[in-house]
Amino acid sequence: MYTSESIKHSARADIGQTSRILVVEDEELIQEMLAVALEEEGYGVITAPDGRSAIEYLKSFEPSSGEFPFDLIILDLMLPQINGLDICRLLRHQGNPVPILMLSAKGSETDRVLGLEVGADDYLTKPFSMRELVARCRALLRRQRLSTLPQLPVLKYKDVTLNPQECRVLVRGQEVNLSPKEFRLLELFMSYARRVWSREQLLDQVWGPDFVGDSKTVDVHIRWLREKLEQDPSHPEYIVTVRGFGYRFG
Repeated sequence: MYTSESIKHSARADIGQTSRILVVEDEELIQEMLAVALEEEGYGVITAPDGRSAIEYLKSFEPSSGEFPFDLIILDLMLPQINGLDICRLLRHQGNPVPILMLSAKGSETDRVLGLEVGADDYLTKPFSMRELVARCRALLRRQRLSTLPQLPVLKYKDVTLNPQECRVLVRGQEVNLSPKEFRLLELFMSYARRVWSREQLLDQVWGPDFVGDSKTVDVHIRWLREKLEQDPSHPEYIVTVRGFGYRFG
């Protein structure tokens, strides 16, 4: 288990290696059980026994720096000195994006809604099983990692727009339905506009190196793509045949 003294020195060195969780819990037995269960799952655990200790610790890492020594906060609602709701409000007011799992013996709908409205991402009522808590932690950490993945740029050429994140293609303002292979072909073409691709290169990039079959399947998919993109598929302006070499986009 990490203490507030040791974690500050090692946070930047280890932040990319393991997920760190801050546990703010005043009941010593529950705090220890949480720490043991989470450490067994491979997480780094930091503990704070009350709200003031948690706030003092958090002050040493300003959100404006863009660096946080933890990836998740498990926050008890009823804490001495400063309660969990006020800590949650403060963190969100500062712009701290770290997910918060709030714990409470109060299980009414009003209490759960209040916790979520002040900025908690999840709410777990005591008593709870450690298995459920760990599962909720995994889900919050997974959601946080997905939200921080770099966004793929939208690709646009003349009247064709491809959105990789949404797997959508617009042609002259109208959405067109592409098969997965057609979409991957178009994405490859638009990512390397005017590059000439041979059939073998397209097979390797889109179908994979283990593809077994006729290379003419590339021609078939190109024809299907042209029918969906081109105003006149017999005289294409987007997917152009380069005789003796292959195909290029644009």
